Amino acid sequence: MDFSFSSDQQLLKNSARGFLDEHVKPATVRLLWDDPRGESDTLWKEIAQLGWLGLSLPEAHGGSGLGMVETALLLEEMGRAAYPGPYWPTVLAATAIELAGAEAQKKRWLPAVATGDARATIAFLDTELDWRPEAAQTRAEKTGKGWTLSGRKRFVPWAHVADVLLVPAQTPDGLTLFLLDPRAAGLALEPVPVMDLATRLVDVTLDRAPVAADALLGGPGQAGPLLAALLRRGAVGAAAEMLGAARRCLDMAVGYAKVREQFGQPIGSFQAIRHKCAEMLLEAENSHSAVYYAAWALDAKAEDAELAASVAKAYVGDAARKVCPRRSSRCTGTATTTAKRSSDVWRRSAPPWPRRRSRASESSTSRATSRAPTPRCSSPTWAPTWSRSSPSRATASASSPVSSAGTAASARSR
Repeated sequence: MDFSFSSDQQLLKNSARGFLDEHVKPATVRLLWDDPRGESDTLWKEIAQLGWLGLSLPEAHGGSGLGMVETALLLEEMGRAAYPGPYWPTVLAATAIELAGAEAQKKRWLPAVATGDARATIAFLDTELDWRPEAAQTRAEKTGKGWTLSGRKRFVPWAHVADVLLVPAQTPDGLTLFLLDPRAAGLALEPVPVMDLATRLVDVTLDRAPVAADALLGGPGQAGPLLAALLRRGAVGAAAEMLGAARRCLDMAVGYAKVREQFGQPIGSFQAIRHKCAEMLLEAENSHSAVYYAAWALDAKAEDAELAASVAKAYVGDAARKVCPRRSSRCTGTATTTAKRSSDVWRRSAPPWPRRRSRASESSTSRATSRAPTPRCSSPTWAPTWSRSSPSRATASASSPVSSAGTAASARSR
């Protein structure tokens, strides 16, 4: 069997790397960290012109009709560049519309996504933070004109710039997926503080938010299998982004080890550094195999596709923690200066490393926290005051700590 990429796939990978290396430099990413929106509209239009937004959409709706393997190739390069923007949430939401939407819904949203005229996202999580579709707690009530949605959705990616939200909610018939206008009455957005500012998360509160009768995606009670399929694709896409970040950190570590000298010779000649680089390479190559097998399994509808997606997400998440924050800093000496070094861009993309504590410390901590009041987390520095009275999707008020004029002409995950 030939496990190498085809010539077309390699061309896609090379062209994506060339574009992102030119337009998404670490300095550009840092500029967008301080921007209220967190993404560049100019860059969004450029990637739409390259066909990236319609890569996996049907040709009948302006897409290229390619599969998960090609999407994973693109996401890996985005992760390598630390691209900040709602690419993956938008593509996942468009996939949901393609799989379950009515023809009118497809005509309304898929061409708009492919041309860069629309952004979308999916509000998976409720207050219990349970990823199982059946655990959704948001309720939908039938009215004379359609439905109303009530509940709270947590950690919705890029909801503040989305043109449509896909919201799962419980109805008398079971879990149902709705297309919700972010400008609807009864909807409030609250930014969530995050470490990785290349991904913006928002809490969405729904207080009888109205939804039209024709805004159901698929039939009533049929959202469970669709959401499960989207979660599998989302897991593989997230793993591909983390793979790209890990490979970039590996390249930086090896490059630094070749030029940094100690005792009159490059530190890469020392056996201890060689071992660290070899361990990083091992994690990256294993992650590569896990990601692209899972992507192929989803395209081929293999029997183990669900297992492969879970393995890819679990393994690559752990590997990225090892490569990005830990071992690369040991090779590059950036452990205490990350805020001023380019490596911090990818270090923030990796999942946080869990701290190990003794049982005694955990017991004492639990006793202390049970007596202490719940701390309130301050708003992130990027958080604007959003107004729905303005024609724009999200505008920063004059009192916002950051200026909306900081939007860069070009822009990054993992």
